[in-house]
Amino acid sequence: MRLEVVSAAAASVVLPLKPTPRALRLAFSFPSFLSVLLALLVVVTVRNRFNDPDMWYHLKIGEIIWKSGSIPRVDVFSFTANGHPWMAQEWLSQVVIYGVYKLGSYTGLMLWLCVLPALLVVASYLLCWLYSGNAKVAFLGGMLVWISSTVGLAIRPHLIGYLLLVCELLILHLGRTRDSRWFLALPALFALWVNCHGSFFFGLVVLAVVLCCAFLDVRWGLLIARAWEKRERKTLAIASMLSLAALLLNPIGLKLALNPLAAMGKLPVNLSQVEEWLPPHFNESRGFVLLAVTGLIMLVPLLRRAELTVQELLLTAMAFGFAALHARMIFVFGILTAPILCRLLADSWDRYEPDRDRPLLNAILIAVSLLTALLVFPNRQNLALQVENGSPVKALDFIRRAGISGRMVNEYIFGGYLIWAAPQYKVFIDGRGDIFELTGVLSEYGEWITVHADPRIMLDKYRIDFCLLAGNSPVTHVLPFLPGWKLVYSDKLATVFARR
Repeated sequence: MRLEVVSAAAASVVLPLKPTPRALRLAFSFPSFLSVLLALLVVVTVRNRFNDPDMWYHLKIGEIIWKSGSIPRVDVFSFTANGHPWMAQEWLSQVVIYGVYKLGSYTGLMLWLCVLPALLVVASYLLCWLYSGNAKVAFLGGMLVWISSTVGLAIRPHLIGYLLLVCELLILHLGRTRDSRWFLALPALFALWVNCHGSFFFGLVVLAVVLCCAFLDVRWGLLIARAWEKRERKTLAIASMLSLAALLLNPIGLKLALNPLAAMGKLPVNLSQVEEWLPPHFNESRGFVLLAVTGLIMLVPLLRRAELTVQELLLTAMAFGFAALHARMIFVFGILTAPILCRLLADSWDRYEPDRDRPLLNAILIAVSLLTALLVFPNRQNLALQVENGSPVKALDFIRRAGISGRMVNEYIFGGYLIWAAPQYKVFIDGRGDIFELTGVLSEYGEWITVHADPRIMLDKYRIDFCLLAGNSPVTHVLPFLPGWKLVYSDKLATVFARR
């Protein structure tokens, strides 16, 4: 009997499996699976979004800077604004985009479009997790950022800018909850940000809101603000001043740092005619999400008697104001409000418990998600087809074969592709709406393309020889009846009119 007891005891020592290493458990944890799932959603979303009209001129500007080592200071792409002062304010992002293209062509750009938004959404999930303390509820925040991002997922510099906005929020949270020395990373962040995208302005507004609230110590019912410790406030104030100074660390100077302010109020035509700058449609999915999330942030504290900080209220109000005015700002709204919503709902779902995790099941789910992402990733033929379906590839080929030359009026959304694919043809207009509004070309073009003015006036003023337009443009129904003009080419996407 004694031998049997000893044998059983020995077996109890030998049989237990060796504990899984911590890094391995983290890699195959439930939060890791949720992160991969969010990344998969991004890949599925962007797989058919390769051919953004503005991507092409960003590529061309990046190519010019890459090859010449200098940043364009005047317009060189159009004949309507040629030589007019203009700066490539997103020069660093454009160099990165062209560098990706140089390394991997269309496939490299598509991979960039998958990886960068995936990083943004996963980083937002991590921010929501840290801010709320609940990894499961944080998935709701990641989903909110994903849905909001669908308004602007494209190969454009703003993806880098918005990723840096998430990084700023992470730094501010870590500096507040872990170590105030995290704040000292902000100047380096803004030095990079100002060279990548004008969204650094939103970063400054967020920083100003957080800094001001750090000095408040008030309570108005459920609305509260707790003053920070003196050392924390001092560190953040120093970091804020250094961040302002860091904006001057760019090759253009003060003009680049002030550009977002200079542009405000000076581009009314862009704000009233360019679709992404128009207010959102609240009867559509993203507009509904905008209203629903704002409503929840306002109602949950009342229904659950939960506290809402002054900082959270100000950030929500600012984000909603921007998004209600301009549809493209829904992207920013999702980033700023997701952590707030997750904190308010943190107790609505059991928190993640690592001891109850199932690494093997998570590993299988992660593997399936990664395999699915690999299968839905578009191949070269699909990417080329997307370009052909969204850009005037065939029409441009006809123009070259027919030997058509001279001055051209092009469709607004075709301008970027023409800058990249046919630089020998100076465009009439392209997606750089600021320079064309400041020169008066945008308003003149808008009246012409919609036939709100006699089309012959602009055609004669600019001595136009041919027109490359979308088939559904209103002016295409008028051009065939104008004396001296003839339709010479047409396909499902584009039409070409030439003087007889």
